[in-house]
Amino acid sequence: MDLDPLGRGVPARAARPRARAGTQAPGAGRAHRQPRRAPRDGAVRARAGAGRPGRARRCAHHPSCEPRRALRRSRAVARRWADCGRRRARRRPHPRDGRARVRVAGVDRLVRRPAADDSAPQAGGTLMRVMPCALLLVASPFALMGQQPHDTTVLKPVVVTATRVPIPLDAVPHAITVLSGDALRDQGIRTVAEALRTVPGANVVATDSYGSVTSLFVRGGESDHVKVLIDGVPQTGPSGPGGAYDFANLTTDNIERIEIVRGPVSTLYGSDAVTGVVQIFTRVGRGATHGLVGLEGGTYGSSGVSGWVGGGTERAAYSLAVSSFSSDGVYPFNNHYRDRVLTGRTRFRPDERTDATLSFRYGDAMYHFPTDGAGDTVSNNQHQLERGPSVGIDLGRALSDRVEGRMTATWQRSNYQYAIAPNGPSDTTTFPYSSSDWVTRAGLDGRTNIRVMGRGVVTLGAAFDREEMEGTTLDAARSRNDGALYGQLVTAPERRLNATLGVRLDDNERFGRYATYRAGASLRLDARTRVIASLGTAFKEPTFYQNFATGFVHGNPDLRPEHAVSWEAGLERTFDGGTVTTRATYFDQHFRDLIDYNGADTAVNYFNVPGSLARGVEVTGTAEIGGSVQIALGYTFLHTAVTQAGTGTGPTALFVPGEPLIRRPEHSGSLATACRLPMRSGVSLTALYTGEREDLDFATFTRATLPPYTRIDVAAHSDVRLPEGAAPGLTLTLRVENLLDHAYQEIKNFPARRRNVFLGGELRFGTP
Repeated sequence: MDLDPLGRGVPARAARPRARAGTQAPGAGRAHRQPRRAPRDGAVRARAGAGRPGRARRCAHHPSCEPRRALRRSRAVARRWADCGRRRARRRPHPRDGRARVRVAGVDRLVRRPAADDSAPQAGGTLMRVMPCALLLVASPFALMGQQPHDTTVLKPVVVTATRVPIPLDAVPHAITVLSGDALRDQGIRTVAEALRTVPGANVVATDSYGSVTSLFVRGGESDHVKVLIDGVPQTGPSGPGGAYDFANLTTDNIERIEIVRGPVSTLYGSDAVTGVVQIFTRVGRGATHGLVGLEGGTYGSSGVSGWVGGGTERAAYSLAVSSFSSDGVYPFNNHYRDRVLTGRTRFRPDERTDATLSFRYGDAMYHFPTDGAGDTVSNNQHQLERGPSVGIDLGRALSDRVEGRMTATWQRSNYQYAIAPNGPSDTTTFPYSSSDWVTRAGLDGRTNIRVMGRGVVTLGAAFDREEMEGTTLDAARSRNDGALYGQLVTAPERRLNATLGVRLDDNERFGRYATYRAGASLRLDARTRVIASLGTAFKEPTFYQNFATGFVHGNPDLRPEHAVSWEAGLERTFDGGTVTTRATYFDQHFRDLIDYNGADTAVNYFNVPGSLARGVEVTGTAEIGGSVQIALGYTFLHTAVTQAGTGTGPTALFVPGEPLIRRPEHSGSLATACRLPMRSGVSLTALYTGEREDLDFATFTRATLPPYTRIDVAAHSDVRLPEGAAPGLTLTLRVENLLDHAYQEIKNFPARRRNVFLGGELRFGTP
């Protein structure tokens, strides 16, 4: 199943073979093909008997056929081909043996038909199947690329998050990274947060006990400046003080791929998409019903179990996954963690013009932690709970060959609980406290995609969101509505110069109207060199807590949304036939009206005061060696500074003019190597470097500088398969995090996990 420029699924179709100019038509001289060897690269060999007029050789396999009639037909075809001359030679080449012509995003591609023995190890490396599905191909630092046969053309990866319409990855004028779920699971990577550590410009920070709050900073922005979507459903929690999404409970169990867009994307996704968007696509079944059951165990009393089942045809497909993980934690007491997740996705295609997708997710995670803000272990019963379902429905209908309508409906309801109590009758210092809040978010997005200028697409859309919150942290139930109109133009991606241009107008009942824009261009200087540039604005609305909190903290209903202006420019170049790719990008971001907290006893505790900037350089490089080894390098230089004073004073103030933003390293980088071995095995090594960064020490109420550290992770996986049809397949995985057992801290006074070993296995059943 492929995608056309409007995002519709179309079946892969094999076109009628065409011969090159000046050659006999395929099949000339015979009514049936004779067994023969594959032609050499770049050559199209006429079949036996062609070019011998007046003499037709009888088919040895079918004596009753009519070779003379076939010969006359083939001669007529050959004459027509010869008349075309050079004009025909400039057209599409003839598919060589074993290949079929398919359409991917509106472009004809040649792909190799899977052979019966493709899964067998080959000399010099393991052959990879090339699947004609535009949304399955990935470009990950960990993607394990097998040796490609000479007669195979690899389809270009296609992404949708950057523009909300399918576009080839090498034509997107914005910074984007794609991670493969299969590659992550092969390395034993359990959480999305661990996967994001290798993304350029991304910095993951956690107190590092399983289940602890895990934040993502992209290009120096705040942790609540990143929008997270799962199958199109927004996941950013608006209830907390900042509304940042907590990555602690997000696992890789049912993920097909992750697309990370860096830069402002509010024109398409509205609030929160200030410095980037992380969109997760879950797996959908293909082929006959098949599935797997997985088990894993590791250090700190950690264990997990997972299961997945799926299947489908061109008309309907489904998948269902369940997982559970628990750990005793890194502290000696009150550090238990458990996470349970149920996800599912179904897809229907009743006819060639209509498609529908239903996705759902339910999560339930509880985390116990004994520490206070200074890192001291003080409580044996403090804990927090996060749970709730989310549902997404996406409907599409092709109104004509050039016009498509799409409607997306989303709904999410989340419950956040926190509780702490005295450790016993003798504990007179712990103040008992508990809270429970329910947040409900519903959205409706309708858009029309119109194909223009060949394969260009104009998108016109409208969106409506409603948020409601009720619980103990507010004096009453609160709600707010937000409506938006937006438009976007994406020019034909196959052109030398392609561009995107988008505008959006939001109308929020709390802070009024707000307009954003984004423009980007990609210029291909030659077949190997590309220049990109983009400029845009984005905003983040205040959370319910910042607007309406009561009790110890008082919200400010008059807060304005935070906003940013960003631009970037980059150069991308490939070498050695595309096996080596390098890219350098400079980015510059200015933030205004950031919301600051002041703990003084005043009428309100949140204010729009400070501003800051973040600028830097991202450098990446990937290389394939021998078809079975891939190396990925990444380096980020980041400079941040506060440009306007905040409301806080003293050494622990967050916004001090001239000071860098906390927890953003100036230098960071990664090195990832992956090697595919025979017998469906592979090994990988990842080195992560994080330089010095500023933080706050709440034990001494001073600023502190955290030292740099390097973490090395290694992993291996191997398939254990019995003869065909004898038994299900078994995959074993081994992962060691922090191999050298280094001691370091991502947050002051909260030690990171030391050496951590995980061993897992997956038992597969059925044949896809």
